[in-house]
Amino acid sequence: MLEQVLREIRARRRFLVTSHARPDGDGIGSALACGQILRVMGKEAEVVMHDGVPRIYQNLPFADRVLKADAIPADFFANSLASPLLNSAAAAFANDAVILLECDSTRRTQLAGLEPCFLINIDHHVSGRNFAHVNWIDSSVMATAELVYRLARLACVPIDRDIATCLYTALMTDTGSFMFEGTNEHTFTVARDLVLAGANPAQCARPIYFGHSTAKMRLLGAALSNLHREGPLAWICVTQEQMHWLGAREEDCEGLVNYALSMADVQVAIFFRELPDRRFRVSLRSKGQVNVSTVAEHFGGGGHKCASGCSIEGPLSVAVSRVVDRLRAETEILSAD
Repeated sequence: MLEQVLREIRARRRFLVTSHARPDGDGIGSALACGQILRVMGKEAEVVMHDGVPRIYQNLPFADRVLKADAIPADFFANSLASPLLNSAAAAFANDAVILLECDSTRRTQLAGLEPCFLINIDHHVSGRNFAHVNWIDSSVMATAELVYRLARLACVPIDRDIATCLYTALMTDTGSFMFEGTNEHTFTVARDLVLAGANPAQCARPIYFGHSTAKMRLLGAALSNLHREGPLAWICVTQEQMHWLGAREEDCEGLVNYALSMADVQVAIFFRELPDRRFRVSLRSKGQVNVSTVAEHFGGGGHKCASGCSIEGPLSVAVSRVVDRLRAETEILSAD
């Protein structure tokens, strides 16, 4: 499938690269690297994100070139459609394409206008779906960054320091600093290659783990004040009122669930974040004995065995009850306590 992806890229001229809304390190790092790889190949490439680049990733190379938008830029097909031989969006497929990184649908991008585009889907999630014209899904790797790295290698694009920095950051964050279940010798081989290419591990890690805002630290305190523990299961939550009162952004919620998972003997942690529409965004994390992706998929979400997410209707007490009950039904580890 990698060969087919490369064939489509070589046959086309202009690309829009995107990832899911509320992007994490893998989504941002992979998109930035992919955009630059395309440029080195002589292509025109724009990286467009619905939510832009979160603060802790804004120091990455090429981050200042990312367009924040709710829809595909109006002129994306403009050059193709200007030709009398290309008078429809379908005809523009000959020159243009959208590359979606770690998305299970176009809806996950929250970008309008993707439907008439030629779509290339690159993903590493077990819950990945074949929604695009070309789908390269490989759940054997720990991050989409590994797939983008393989694409660059097959395309004979040199991995310079800037590309390596983006890919290393993506790999580091999606493996939980190489702690998550599934990290293996291949993961470290890729990481080693990226360091040899110029990525600086300390400089990549510093803004991620020591670049938090005051609002995020106060939000962490609010979340931990609502800590609940039942045997190997723990959960925390934050409300819209707390977010507003503390001046916290959506991106300040990233990683909070890991503090609940860090407790001894806790096998699964859940973070409930109230959304403006009173639904709850649910982040699930596991140390490896419990596959939380099956629970997320039950509620219309997805992800990995050790890191998944979904959205669920409130109120909070009902959301907690539904998710916790489903977790207990899925595993003997939790139901026994």
